[in-house]
Amino acid sequence: MKKRIDRKHLTGAKAPSHSAADSARLKACPDTKPTGNRGGATGAAEGRDFAVQQSDKSPKPVPALSGDAAPSQLIHIEKPIYGGAFLAHIEGKAVFVPLALPGEQARVRVVDGKRGYATAEVEEIVTASPQRVAPPCPHFGACGGCQYQHANYAAQLAYKKEILRETLERGGVYAPQDIALLAGEPWAYRNRIRLAIDANEDAGYRGRRSHAVIPIAACPIAAPLLVRAALAASRVLRESPARLRVSEISLFCDAAETALLASVTVAGSGKRGFEDFERSLAGNIPELKGVEFLAEGAKGQAPHSMAQWGANSLLYRAAGMDYRVDQGAFFQVNRWLVDALVERVTAHARGGLAWDLFAGVGLFARQLARSFTRVIAVESASASIKALTHNLRGTSASAVKAATLDFLRRGGGGERPNLIVVDPPRSGLGAETTALLAEIAAPEVVYVSCDPATLARDLRPLVDSRNGPRYIIDQITLVDLFPQTFHLETVVRLHR
Repeated sequence: MKKRIDRKHLTGAKAPSHSAADSARLKACPDTKPTGNRGGATGAAEGRDFAVQQSDKSPKPVPALSGDAAPSQLIHIEKPIYGGAFLAHIEGKAVFVPLALPGEQARVRVVDGKRGYATAEVEEIVTASPQRVAPPCPHFGACGGCQYQHANYAAQLAYKKEILRETLERGGVYAPQDIALLAGEPWAYRNRIRLAIDANEDAGYRGRRSHAVIPIAACPIAAPLLVRAALAASRVLRESPARLRVSEISLFCDAAETALLASVTVAGSGKRGFEDFERSLAGNIPELKGVEFLAEGAKGQAPHSMAQWGANSLLYRAAGMDYRVDQGAFFQVNRWLVDALVERVTAHARGGLAWDLFAGVGLFARQLARSFTRVIAVESASASIKALTHNLRGTSASAVKAATLDFLRRGGGGERPNLIVVDPPRSGLGAETTALLAEIAAPEVVYVSCDPATLARDLRPLVDSRNGPRYIIDQITLVDLFPQTFHLETVVRLHR
């Protein structure tokens, strides 16, 4: 006998209550998730229920959706893959299946076929994994931000360890037998969110398989202040007599949720209505300290600032210190794990000279200044360099505004550092930067990565003995800065 599990239990939970005005405006998206993705149709969970087959009998065929030519097929889900989907095979061809779990039998329908692989959507879970749980977010499945809310947290961590090890080994880098783990509270951890604004002035995230905006009533991975501010911003926009034509809102708060910065991107360059918006939003959100208004740039160009209200920065308490973080500057997103990350990167390191490359606002450099005679912090982003300089005042560290590659090409000042910390963007270091690091040959390197594929690519020439004296991996730590999503942070400590 089948027990049907509707979207409330398999994808999104019931949305928390909010004001009547918000209830009227926020769309009912029972299966949604945070942040954007790309694709075509809306998520498979969005328009129908799943069923879980609980008997040993073969399930009855599930009728194809109207207009869908591809038949449903019964498959076995094998393992997680980077990107949030799970791997299966149909007649030997790899099939990527979101919203499934390893070990499950599922009826799926192929929605996108390529020469080397296909993408399928789950129509029915026939045999459910014991690791499957009811997602608490009302938007999971349609929203594009989370991929793992339907798995218990222990399973999520196991998936990420498996993906990290496999990705490194595929790239020719062999991890130690034990990969260390740093994990914390898996909910309400985000200190920053970015939301699109739809034609109804609703704030939301991009869909899992679409650019469509999924209006949110909740976001359980974000600090509650951020969600409250997002709903308030939508309400203010709808009630404003001046049409601001807002396309995006970015919100950033401190760990204690006592201070908030907002960045609002608008179409056009007119400033009419800005002051009313600022006053109304501040009236709704007393924690709001500043708002920056950005005009959308031309195609391929970044937005540019055209107005500012209130403060342009806030103080963020992390690892026992107060950091100034300016509008638009990079800062680690997980408010529960920042301290542990800093400790893992900087612990037991001491000496004469350290370099912190891709330094941001100085999260690591300021800590390293406690145990090194000199620290050079290199950062190229204009949004970060002023805060970096401010945060390093009165310490043994100094800020250098330069791209990391340019800094290394110039020799970094001529003196070999005892330690180099690198924390590059998702694209990683690249071949020339990696080669220059190998040539500099600092005794110790700590690589902080947010993408396992580029990490493997960059580590390979550093640990390959064919390139001369090589680095040895002392420790690899998986730092789960992004619970409920496929993203993972890795800290690799190397010496030579």
